[in-house]
Amino acid sequence: MAAAAAIRPAAMTDHPGSPPGSAEPSGLRRQPRQARSQERVRRILEAAEALFVSDGVGTTTTNAIAARAGVPIGSLYQFFPDKGAILRSLARRYGEQLHGELAALEQEEGATLDLDAYIEAVVARTDRFFAEHPGYQAIFIDLQSSTPDLVAIEEETDARLVADWSVALGARAATAGAGLSPEEAGLMAYVLVKTIGNLLWLSLSQPPPMRARLVKETVQLAVAYLRPRIEGDPGG
Repeated sequence: MAAAAAIRPAAMTDHPGSPPGSAEPSGLRRQPRQARSQERVRRILEAAEALFVSDGVGTTTTNAIAARAGVPIGSLYQFFPDKGAILRSLARRYGEQLHGELAALEQEEGATLDLDAYIEAVVARTDRFFAEHPGYQAIFIDLQSSTPDLVAIEEETDARLVADWSVALGARAATAGAGLSPEEAGLMAYVLVKTIGNLLWLSLSQPPPMRARLVKETVQLAVAYLRPRIEGDPGG
């Protein structure tokens, strides 16, 4: 949902001692099955996240990650062939978490809110997610050249959000008596995901007063875009 960003090739490489190996699309070399292995992977990812935030992605090594996680470097390599695999795992985890946040909103109260309150809630949850996950920012702000894997994960997250919003907007329009085809709902959802995501992303680099104003403007922009379409007045 952030602006397209990726990592400099140098940041994807690690020290010469990194063993070769291919990872699953999630970034993991293999999925942890036992509780102890799952806990070890969790510690590795949390250690990497903390170091990416404090030291930057480019300067963080797998040795530093293993040391902070309190695991032998060989144990790290059992699950992650290199730092790039850790980045991909974190990026995919952030995508799952953001999707879960917005899906929970739909299940809890989304359909019962009026349009203004609904968009305000969506923007607020997305903004809160960005603020509460500085590792997400560290990965996608610090990485500024081409990394297809991370771009693909970001686009996959957006596609899930677009699909969910397409259904939600179609249902909202039907309730309001407006005719909205699946294609129209999908296009509107795409515009909203990209617009809200990019505006909130840009707000992260602003001082607090400006950031708050951008969040508010994002809500107003999205509502103005949706109201004539959702409430059945295309010329409004």
